[in-house]
Parts: sequence; structure tokens; C-alpha cells
Amino acid sequence: MAEGVAEEREERAEGRGERGQSWVGVPLTGEPLPLDLVNTTYIKGGLRGRLVDALAAGPQDLDSWLAAQRHRFAPGTAAALAAAPPAGPERHHEFLELRRALRSLAGARAAGGGPDSGASAVVNTYARMAADWPELAPGPEFRAVVRPVEGDPVRRALGAIAADAVGLFTGADGDRLRACPAPGCILYFVKTHTRRAWCTAGCGSRVRVARHSRRARTDGEEA
Repeated sequence: MAEGVAEEREERAEGRGERGQSWVGVPLTGEPLPLDLVNTTYIKGGLRGRLVDALAAGPQDLDSWLAAQRHRFAPGTAAALAAAPPAGPERHHEFLELRRALRSLAGARAAGGGPDSGASAVVNTYARMAADWPELAPGPEFRAVVRPVEGDPVRRALGAIAADAVGLFTGADGDRLRACPAPGCILYFVKTHTRRAWCTAGCGSRVRVARHSRRARTDGEEA
């Protein structure tokens, strides 16, 4: 038992977090796609919790996450993803690389700083994969078809997220981008209404409980 606790403390200190967690456990979804990707890493258990990576188990976690998000992509990309074979280690690595870059840029944008050049380069490289153009389809009728630069559906999705990130960080939503201020939280959200202060109601509740506990201790000491 003591040995297991020691291992858990060591794991937490090194920041490795839990392995094999499903995207279903992610506490915050429905933000812009680039932030939903960033938020696949989160702290479970508040300030003294542990780091969880919902994509850590490998390509199968990426497949599950993409399947859950498929409806949010353009119809052509969504259809291609539905018929795509499972993602391999290379695609998994690319998504993790993009996620690291997006987290760096989200942190800078939320803090009012400037973008890291390396993170910007990663996003720009992958954003090029979202490029497409219209062509006249072969045949007797005038009909347009869209030809994507990238043939791999998973990389097209990667490119779409990177391109969306450019719009997010440079547009009006970038001004509303927030890092959740709750202690121990590492999630990001777009403040879509003025009363929203936390990424989730859970973070708000933990902060209120902590405040109440501090006030109770202070009152007890004064008494």
C-alpha cells in the first residue's frame, strides 16, 4: 500500500499522469476544436489531483476522439474520416505535437503575450494541410468538386484544427480566450457570456468550497 502511494506521488511529481484514459472523461468539451484538443490534457481531482492525458494510450485514443468530433468538421473531411483506416503512430505523434503548440499559443493569447515562434511554425505547417480548391468535375455537366491538398483524412482533420486555431487566436474569440483561474486547473475556454468565470461548474464549486473553508478556519482562529 505504502509502495503504491509512493509510486503515485512520484508519477504526479514527474507529470506523467494516468494512462489509457478515454476522451469520454474529459471534463470540458464543446469549445472551439483547437481548445477541445488542448483540453484533452487536464487535472483530475483539483489542486492536489493528477495530470490525465486522454490521448496517452496511443492511436486508438486519437481514433476515439476524432470519431466524437467528426460532426464538427467540414462535410468532406467528416465523410473521409468516417471511412478512414485507424490512425497510426505517426498521426498520433502529429496530433500531440499540434496540441503542445496550441497549448503554448493559448497560454500566450490568454495572458496577453505574443506567440512563440516555434509553436507558430508548427501550427502554420499543419494548417497548410487544410488547403483545397474547386475544380470542374469531369463529365457532360457543369459540376464543381473540391480537391484537398492532403489525401490522408486524419491529416486533413489535423490541418482543419490548425487552420481553425489561426482564426481563433487572431479573431474576436481570441480576445475572449481564458485560462481557467481555478487552482490546479489547466483548461482553456472562450468566455461567451459575461457571468462565466470558470471552465466548468465543477471548478467554480471547488473554489467556493475552498473559500468557505478558509473563512471558517479564520473565524475559528479569531474566536
